[in-house]
Amino acid sequence: MPLAFAALPIYVHVPRLYADGLGLPLALVGAVLLGARVLDALIDPLIGWASDRFAARRAWIVASLPLLAFGLLGLLAPPNGAGAGWLATLVFVVTLGYSVASINYSAWGAELADTPDARTRVVASREAFALGGVVMAAALPSLLGGDERVGLALLAWSFPLVLVFGAGWTLIGAPAGLPPRDSGASMLTSLRGALAHRPFVLLLRAFAANGIAAAIPASTVLFFISDVLLAGAYSGLFLVLYFAAGAASMPLWVRLARALGKLRAWLFSMLLATGVFVWAWTLGASDVAAFAVICVLSGAALGADLALPTAMLADLLARDAAVGEPRAGAWFGWWNFVAKANLALAAGLALPLLDAFGYVPGAAGKNGLVALSAVYALLPVALKLFAAALLWRCRYELDFEGSLK
Repeated sequence: MPLAFAALPIYVHVPRLYADGLGLPLALVGAVLLGARVLDALIDPLIGWASDRFAARRAWIVASLPLLAFGLLGLLAPPNGAGAGWLATLVFVVTLGYSVASINYSAWGAELADTPDARTRVVASREAFALGGVVMAAALPSLLGGDERVGLALLAWSFPLVLVFGAGWTLIGAPAGLPPRDSGASMLTSLRGALAHRPFVLLLRAFAANGIAAAIPASTVLFFISDVLLAGAYSGLFLVLYFAAGAASMPLWVRLARALGKLRAWLFSMLLATGVFVWAWTLGASDVAAFAVICVLSGAALGADLALPTAMLADLLARDAAVGEPRAGAWFGWWNFVAKANLALAAGLALPLLDAFGYVPGAAGKNGLVALSAVYALLPVALKLFAAALLWRCRYELDFEGSLK
């Protein structure tokens, strides 16, 4: 919950805070954030490699907590006159703390669960609390203060309490994971070894294609709501419905994965998402009720995207555990790298496409609105079907539970 709580403001609030609130040029803010994201993604595999070898998962997470707490406080409650240097430094501190914590936390969960069903439940419960953190961080700024800057500062001051509660409960109550093991392999050898493992690469490939498909609507949904539906006043409600449906769907996906197997359940969620977004393509002005239903259904599909692929990765780690060669941190480092690259690739694909087809936010003509609907709804459908095809083609190599043979 606190990890997701910390992540949302960086992507949603920081650009507006530093551009509008502190007067930095928007292009400069964007460049700083892009550079931080690229650097953050590049160091994730290195963090994963180190976390397998040099300290216990608990120790890595404890070391990350001050970076998260003080970094987010400085980032969201900056002094007057804070400039690009302040922004760059604090974004790096927060993202470093987040990466160290999240990689070790994910690897810890994979090491604790000892059955396929338990691994699904671990991941699903973790992601449900993460969605709760997203909703909390989205709602608190407006609830804590009428002025956005005041609300964000109060959000930052409340974060250490959320962090102590969530992290403290986990660190004190959860059993220890595997001890660190240094196999003697070099960093490059270990990281290359992960990418030489065929089933891992096949799963990572499907995860990447599906992740880009999911990230494109996330990058364009506010434009779609404002300009196609003409329902900008309902944006917050739509987002709450989406994330709440994702959290509520977790028990359903756990049961479905138990009955059908994780791979088939994930494929079913992809088909659900494609049907939902084909429907979204048909919407127009004032179709508020229909889009609310779409938010609920696509949010339910999101629950599967969050729970099942990572649980499959945990199954793969358990099935192919190498004696004397630690893998969980390195694999989750690459996993996090791909997850973050998906966000950058989605924005880098969707936004230039909209610009090329003449879409102008708030002043789009008919052709621009058609382009927006196509990019928001139809492009994800094509990518989802591509991801489903990749997953189906490698189904026997990823059949951890024997349910397909």
